[in-house]
Amino acid sequence: MALSMRCSGVLLPVFSLPGQYGIGTFGREARQFLDLLVKMGFSYWQMLPLCPVDEFYSPYKSTSAFAGNPLFIDLEILKDWGLLDVDDLVEIKEFADPYQVNYLAVQKHRQSLFEKAYRRISPQIEKELNTFIMKESFWLEDYCLYIVLTEFYNNPDWSQWPDHKVKSRNSNMLKNLKIRFSEEISFLSFLQFCFYKQWKDLKAYANNAGIEIIGDLPIYVSFESADVWANPEYFQLDKKYQPLNVAGVPPDYFSETGQLWGNPLYNWDKLKVDNYSWWFNRLNKELEIYDLVRIDHFRGFSAYWSVPANSKSAISGEWVDGPGKVFFDTYNQKFDTSRIIAEDLGVQDENLTTLLSQTGFPGMRIMTFAFLDQENNIHLPHNYEKNMIAYTGTHDNNTILGSLFEYNEVQREYGLSYCQYQDETQDSWKNGGFKSRSCRSFIETLWKSAANVAILPIQDMCGFGKDTVFNQPGTTTTNWRFRITAEALSNIDHQWFYYLNKLYHRLRL
Repeated sequence: MALSMRCSGVLLPVFSLPGQYGIGTFGREARQFLDLLVKMGFSYWQMLPLCPVDEFYSPYKSTSAFAGNPLFIDLEILKDWGLLDVDDLVEIKEFADPYQVNYLAVQKHRQSLFEKAYRRISPQIEKELNTFIMKESFWLEDYCLYIVLTEFYNNPDWSQWPDHKVKSRNSNMLKNLKIRFSEEISFLSFLQFCFYKQWKDLKAYANNAGIEIIGDLPIYVSFESADVWANPEYFQLDKKYQPLNVAGVPPDYFSETGQLWGNPLYNWDKLKVDNYSWWFNRLNKELEIYDLVRIDHFRGFSAYWSVPANSKSAISGEWVDGPGKVFFDTYNQKFDTSRIIAEDLGVQDENLTTLLSQTGFPGMRIMTFAFLDQENNIHLPHNYEKNMIAYTGTHDNNTILGSLFEYNEVQREYGLSYCQYQDETQDSWKNGGFKSRSCRSFIETLWKSAANVAILPIQDMCGFGKDTVFNQPGTTTTNWRFRITAEALSNIDHQWFYYLNKLYHRLRL
């Protein structure tokens, strides 16, 4: 399915899926959600990154750009493989929260079950595992060894490990550690095998049903990651392996002081000398596991906000030129770039616009941004072009209903009038069915737009408020935990969404 066709999709992270085991997985509920998308005439399921999360459960600052999050491994599928039995799954159900992920509880229970499954590995699974290890050797060994060493040294900051030679992948010390921890490395490889085997089966189910998967590629990786530890030369580090400059964005809608992400920045000169091999491996892996890939913070390829590593906020940063067109020209000589989506939100300038035009990648528009001012801004649906992905909001945005409550009176009146919402009393949009109708007016306006692809977060399909958002930028306390219930999914007006997709020629073919 090409992005040049009119179609639509739904944004729902895997962790938000319903189920009995504390977090969404690649199991039965994922397939039921895919069946629901088919029923409503959608074409895409958009996800957040599937990689391991950081201490605040964000998938955008991961320990690996290649590894998958083992928490998405479905336990019942492990039972079907003969690696777990019915009794193993009883206790895990006791802590299941239908409304949010309790990561600490999930991680604690999964560890013991995964170890039990590993001890029961069958000859057939072992054969498949060995094949997987050979195929994924370009990243798997580094990742597994890094995780083992973080536990051995009780510190995820590899630059602080006491044995300097551990930082050299070819040192005798490191070779000895591989032997010493071979069993632990094998166990971690087993988890990655289970992740990718289950994911491959789920994606095949989706594709057979006519649904394509949009993945999400974070532009940066965490300093405390296998990627930086194994490839320090590709990042802006000093001789003591400390970041010289880190990533962020200048002051914007979300924060008056900008956002200080803290990820190490790339040494693009060194990457270019090596023909961008690390980045190309990464892109190829993403395009292998997804049908389409959204590159988060695409703006960083045009110019990136560089903040001195010792800064307390992002205000002191400056724009530095990124690799630009050369990077994508080099990639396009060998690989297909037609399945890439550019997240071009935030500060836009002529260079970014030019890079988008040169690559031909579709950019993004956010409808709830459209009514924040009285200007004829780029997020108003009448300004959308065909080669765009249009959203009511993304994982970083408020819901439609939450936005309506937070708009000032002028913004709210503008948005409701633009979407042709008609009410009989001044505040009727707040009450009962009127809330549903006001959200529907936004969705229908988006569906009418010229943008080839329109995508809704699951919360907007349900008419939920701000308390259900996936992430509030600049905060770390309650993000990445929202779960949808099976009841909420069943209460969605399936017929109305099918009607909408059919009426505006976005129906799944």
